[in-house]
Amino acid sequence: MDSQERSSEEAEGAKERGLVYVWKAGSCSLTPERLPGLSGKTVLQAALGIHHGLLLTEGGEVYSFGKLPWRSGPEESCANSPILENTLLGHHVITVAAGSFHNGAVTESGVVYMWGNNSAGQCAVANQPCVPEPQPISISDSETSPLLSVRILQLACGEEHTLALSLSREIWAWGSGCQLGLITTTFPVTKPQKVEHLAGRVVLQIACGAYHSLALVQCLPVQEMKPIPERCNHCSQLLITMTDKEDHVIISDSHCCPLGVALSDNQPENHVFCPSLETLEGKSLTGSQREDCQKPLAEEHTLVALESDGASVLSSNDGQEDSGISSPGNILFPDKKEVKEYLISLSDHSLNESLEKNICTEPEQPSQEEQLSACIPGPPGTSTSALNSLVASCASAVGVRVAATYEAGALSLKKVMNFYGTPSSEPGSQSGGGSPGPEALKDSREEQVRLESMQGKKSSSLVDIREEESEGGSRRLSLPGLLSQVSPRLLRKVGRAKMRTVALTPTYSGEADALLPSLRTEVWSWGKGKEGQLGHGDVLPRLQPLCVKSLDGKEVIHLSAGGHHSLALTAKSQVYSWGSNISGQLGHLNSPTTVPRLAKVCGDGVWSTAAGLDYSLFLADEEDFQPGLYYSGQETTTESNLYENSCTKSPVLLLSCSKIGYISNVIAGGDNCLVLVDKNVMGYIASLHELASTERRFYFKLSEIKSQVLRPLLGLDNLGNANTIQLLQEMASRFSKLCYLIGQHGASLSSFLHGVKEARSLAILKHSSLFLDSYTEYCTSVTNFLVMGGFMLLAKPAIDFLSKNQELLQKLSEKNEENLQLVEVLNALFFMPFGRLHNYARTLLKLATCFEVASPEYQKLQDSSSCYESLAVHLSRKRKEAEYTLGFWKTFPGKMTDSLRKPERRLICESSNRGLSLQHAGRFSVNWFILFNDALVHAQFSTHHIFPLSTLWVEALSEEAGNVNGLKITTPEEQLVLVSSTPQEKTKWLRAISQAVDQALKGTSDLILYGAGGNVPRQEPPISRSAKYTFYKDPRFKDAVYDGRWLSGKPHGRGILKWADGRMYSGTFRTGLEDGYGEYRVPNKALNKDDHYVGYWKEGKMCGHGVYSYATGEVYEGCFQDNMRHGHGLLRSGKLTSSSPSMFIGQWTMDKKSGYGVFDDITRGEKYMGMWQDDLCQGNGVVVTQFGLYYEGAFSTNKMMGTGILLSEDDTVYEGEFSDNWTLSGKGTLTLPNGDYIEGLFSGEWGSGIKITGTYFKPSLYENEKDKPKALRKLGILAVPPDEKWKAVFEECWNQLGCESPGQGDRWKAWDNIAVALTTNRRQHKDSPELLSRSHTQTLESLEFIPQHIGAFTLEKYENIKKYLIKACDTPLHPLGKLVETLVAVYRMTYVGVGANRRLLQEAVREIKSYLKRIFQLVRFLFPDLPEEGSTIPFLATETKGRRSFCSGKSDSRSESPEPGYVVTSFGLLLPVLLPRLYPPLFMLYALDNEREEDIYWECVLRLNKQTDMALLSFLGVQVKFWPGTVSILGESRKVSSNTKDACFASAVECLQQISTTFTPADKLKVIQQTFEEISQNVLETLQEDFLWSMDDLFPVFLYVVLRARIRNLGSEVHLIEDLMDPYLQHGEQGIMFTTLKACYYQIQHEKLT
Repeated sequence: MDSQERSSEEAEGAKERGLVYVWKAGSCSLTPERLPGLSGKTVLQAALGIHHGLLLTEGGEVYSFGKLPWRSGPEESCANSPILENTLLGHHVITVAAGSFHNGAVTESGVVYMWGNNSAGQCAVANQPCVPEPQPISISDSETSPLLSVRILQLACGEEHTLALSLSREIWAWGSGCQLGLITTTFPVTKPQKVEHLAGRVVLQIACGAYHSLALVQCLPVQEMKPIPERCNHCSQLLITMTDKEDHVIISDSHCCPLGVALSDNQPENHVFCPSLETLEGKSLTGSQREDCQKPLAEEHTLVALESDGASVLSSNDGQEDSGISSPGNILFPDKKEVKEYLISLSDHSLNESLEKNICTEPEQPSQEEQLSACIPGPPGTSTSALNSLVASCASAVGVRVAATYEAGALSLKKVMNFYGTPSSEPGSQSGGGSPGPEALKDSREEQVRLESMQGKKSSSLVDIREEESEGGSRRLSLPGLLSQVSPRLLRKVGRAKMRTVALTPTYSGEADALLPSLRTEVWSWGKGKEGQLGHGDVLPRLQPLCVKSLDGKEVIHLSAGGHHSLALTAKSQVYSWGSNISGQLGHLNSPTTVPRLAKVCGDGVWSTAAGLDYSLFLADEEDFQPGLYYSGQETTTESNLYENSCTKSPVLLLSCSKIGYISNVIAGGDNCLVLVDKNVMGYIASLHELASTERRFYFKLSEIKSQVLRPLLGLDNLGNANTIQLLQEMASRFSKLCYLIGQHGASLSSFLHGVKEARSLAILKHSSLFLDSYTEYCTSVTNFLVMGGFMLLAKPAIDFLSKNQELLQKLSEKNEENLQLVEVLNALFFMPFGRLHNYARTLLKLATCFEVASPEYQKLQDSSSCYESLAVHLSRKRKEAEYTLGFWKTFPGKMTDSLRKPERRLICESSNRGLSLQHAGRFSVNWFILFNDALVHAQFSTHHIFPLSTLWVEALSEEAGNVNGLKITTPEEQLVLVSSTPQEKTKWLRAISQAVDQALKGTSDLILYGAGGNVPRQEPPISRSAKYTFYKDPRFKDAVYDGRWLSGKPHGRGILKWADGRMYSGTFRTGLEDGYGEYRVPNKALNKDDHYVGYWKEGKMCGHGVYSYATGEVYEGCFQDNMRHGHGLLRSGKLTSSSPSMFIGQWTMDKKSGYGVFDDITRGEKYMGMWQDDLCQGNGVVVTQFGLYYEGAFSTNKMMGTGILLSEDDTVYEGEFSDNWTLSGKGTLTLPNGDYIEGLFSGEWGSGIKITGTYFKPSLYENEKDKPKALRKLGILAVPPDEKWKAVFEECWNQLGCESPGQGDRWKAWDNIAVALTTNRRQHKDSPELLSRSHTQTLESLEFIPQHIGAFTLEKYENIKKYLIKACDTPLHPLGKLVETLVAVYRMTYVGVGANRRLLQEAVREIKSYLKRIFQLVRFLFPDLPEEGSTIPFLATETKGRRSFCSGKSDSRSESPEPGYVVTSFGLLLPVLLPRLYPPLFMLYALDNEREEDIYWECVLRLNKQTDMALLSFLGVQVKFWPGTVSILGESRKVSSNTKDACFASAVECLQQISTTFTPADKLKVIQQTFEEISQNVLETLQEDFLWSMDDLFPVFLYVVLRARIRNLGSEVHLIEDLMDPYLQHGEQGIMFTTLKACYYQIQHEKLT
């Protein structure tokens, strides 16, 4: 059906809604009439004044009708048919309100418009008696800066005042009178002001009577465990009182402060209570108002005390009639009997007040100063004598036993009096006969509040001080009594009833409170109270909002205020009414009417009320769900033309209203009543009313169960064990949560019916999850209670209570059969709420039928309906499961089953029918299998075992293996084969176990897919899953808890395993064992710290690379195998500050140091580099100390033993036998630095005197020079050969590539291993991206491409390999990169610190060469077509452009050597990668070794550089023709003069200086080559002709450049190049150039300077 047709049809239906019917108030028989002139407009809301009304239509337009005197035109001032308010057109109005003679409207944007009578400022317009047209008024919050305009939600208008409720739930007021609740005395208030007293509270609704105001306020959240103050903040009276009766004591804690303010402790400054003051002349108020407000003071002498059991406290004796309650103007209670009744009736509402505050009188002739305030409850001041007499009279009136509290009642009373009536002698007042200004008292009050909050004690406040001053030495008064010295703490203790604490009112304000109307409300009232319309039990006015205590906990959801009476509608569909009852408008005839009483309406439950000038309307549910309208108030009957006025005795049903349709709103005013009516099109409206009505009745019923059954049950003693009680309490709290939700829903449906009635905004559609969850939660707790046999246990202790209330129970549980058992009744009672779900489903379906099938509303209603229906089915299934389980527990009582019994455990099936047995079980063995929803229990004769379902795998065994009907059950530590009796039985068990496991894993036993209809497709539970499990017998894991991934009964994947002794492993598992990367902690009890391992595992053992931090502080970083240190590793012991810090890096075998290693003993300042065995130094080794001693030779069991060489710093050498560390013993030779030597037998420790038996030789000067440093030439012979060092590091690399031994293995497998290593490492680092920089990621990506090897090997391929190697060595994730990183680490460890010893230089160079050789072997394995060391790659034809010699002056940009082919060497290929990383320690050794030479060289360089260019050139013997004539300085040419310095050959000098910035010999040689080319270039420019150098010409020029370059460590550079340059370069062009440089270096050292 297309949209046009539908919209027209909807419009038709809409015309049948919001029809307006009006009739004259006071006549019960008149038929309501349609208001003319609204042709088809739907009215959403209406409001009535005394003689006029307002209507709000669906389009947001406002119409007025009735007498409108503020309008100008005569025909407009009395309108029978509605007139459109044109001013408001275009502003979409959302709500309207009418006062007696003025109006208000609120637009969508929260702006308020006011018009009508403004004589008291009620339209918020200044100096204008009447406002003809709607006028916007500005409401802005002065506390915010900049001023923000306040958005308004709701308006209420009285006779002379208006209240507005803002979006932030605060009240704003304007107009005149104490009913504004403002702290002011100047009226009218035309600028809207905030009612500060309720600021900060959430106000839900406001209502205005003629001269009083009501507010519905949300209760504050319960403050847990707050110390209770002992006294009231305001009147300083005790909050808990005790009254001593003849036979018992009454303790009352419901103190009701007469001042009408309840300040919260923590924010005294927010709610300062400032009584507004009036002068007697009454400048600010009109006379009548002043009379109103002052009359109560003269009308009552004594306020009446209310006691908790209602017994009269004031039963005055005959002799004291006058102090009774007769009063001059008006006899309130003619006789004593009525007083008593009054008290008794009040006690229903437990308004217990203590005696002290009731006794208030007023002096006979108040003087002018004392008559301070009009609107203040309480007397304005008394003298001490008056007080005494008052107490005496009271005491006699009550008899001897008067309620005595722990401090004198009179004292408290006196405080109150002093407080409110300041005698003129006190500083607070002026003694000049006038009254103090409002400010003065306000200040003193604020001051006092401030002081009180500062002192923090309620008793010692400003009042006490003042009172003691005035009282002087007068005696302390105390009422006689038994308990006058009891401490209030004790009172409080006694006052607490012995009741199990279960919050039956939900104490949380959960999401339900945010989405649905709150039921935790209070009613606050203020204004004039002459008729009792404030509900505080008196007729005094209140300037400030005061809570109507008797309505606390009554769940008021709506307030209505009439002329002089008030109505409060509760969630239980009851109405409380109070105030004027002259016309019977309260709906009951009980007096007094100053406190709320229940109105007696016949219908099924009232859901809407309206209060008019002197009557009330109640809208209640009737039998057929059509609302009935009841009227209560003045009746005008017209019989025989005599008008006769009478009152209705109780509310009367207006039959004529039932005929006009379904009433949705009732509005009461002065002359008229008005109703809005909906016609029942297609049954839609009727269904809505049915839903609302049944929900309200349902709530009433649940509340009854809660109060009449649950509360008494919880109060019973001996309810069984703690568990049962806890379950009962849980059930009770879930029940009350559900109950509260239903109450909220009922209230929300009532307000829904007042509104537009769009199906899609129904709460059960919009917030269906709230309902579904609450029902499900309640079902869980009630079935748990049932399973534990709760109802049977409950029946015993509760039998008395239950049998007394049999009818009540049967009525509530809807069970009518005879002689039902108590258990069944209780059962039915607590399962009764679930029936409501079917009703929801049915009603939603009914509503759906009112819509087109294609419409979204239909779909939504239909879906929701099936949701509720399926939940109902699901929950009934849950109940059946619970009953089945309960039956099982009953059938098989016993210790074993008791131990299995848990509240949430449900039985699925069990094998007592012998349907399932264990395979190969013995003949007499008993095997009983019980499947619960969380475990499979295998019970044998005396034992039983529980297998949790989350770690249980089940599969059917194949038939051919001879296992007929077999099931295999796998759990982490057992495998069972079960045999079933029949194939059907097998299928049943397989299916049951699979489903149970699946549910246990999903945790969805409670949450079904709503709307899935219950036939969830059966799924096999996954083989791989996450679960938690505690091992019970596995020897390695016993009592350990594993939480993580599983695969077929074994931990597999990521998980955490915690042992009982505190050990913990967190990482990956494979088939039940730790495997992969993981973290492991072992607590060390003695040190109270953990051992901590992070690294790789294999088959349950540490294997691979890891870091182990010991509790002792040692840290091992390296390889493991079988939980032991094995392979290459570094062990750090102790911190630098600890006793023995040391460091070992080297090879380990089975947890012991074994093989080559370097040990740095930081304390002794020694470093050992050599062989180890079983943690001891054994074999050849080298030791250096920080004092420059050097030893190389044999070691045995950690000592120097055998042949060795010892060198001291000054080149003294000993070669020979040793017996202990630094101890010479046996044959040897000692060579002195000058070449003398001693041969013989030596014994003694080096450095502390050595005994020598031997021969001293002084070699002749003519003997061969070369023999002299014999020992120095031999260094390194007794050290470990370089190829034997760090074998483990290289082996590890070969292993990573998949080779058993170097060079043995499959190359492609190696490449695969590299790819695997890269990707797994990358994946690991993906979790922590901070470890990978962007460039690093790019490097990794490029490494995934393997260089290709097809065709002949060319230079290009060589370059590609070089590039690949550079990248590979850049990342430690690549095996080669890891190798290089480790080698760099060990090299630095060896040659840094104590290892920076010049004697180690040759050793260090040899080590580098060994690295190159061994890495080259790896590279050739990966790239087999790389030629071997020293082979030549021929240049291709294109590359052999003939090169001219460097002397031609043309520099060649190609980087290769000038040989006809390119020679492949490990130096050329690998030094660029390795040397930059090893350069610092290596160059340091060169510098130390060449120190003496370089010092001589440097001295010479410094001296020669003092000369000018000319002088230096001639000194060096450079031919004059090579001298530059001009030089370019800063871009301009200058002639070279005699004093020019540092200008000649400047570019060549600069070029040579770059030698220090390069690392590899090849790069350094290039720098030298470029220097030569620069020199040639310079000479060419000077000579301007081609020429060839001869060495004699070239050498002096180059020497000049070397001197001018001033390179500090030139000797080290020269030796480094010499040691590490490619051997094939020595005889080439670069070799010759290098020799020249070396010659220069030696020349400078030996230069004889003249």
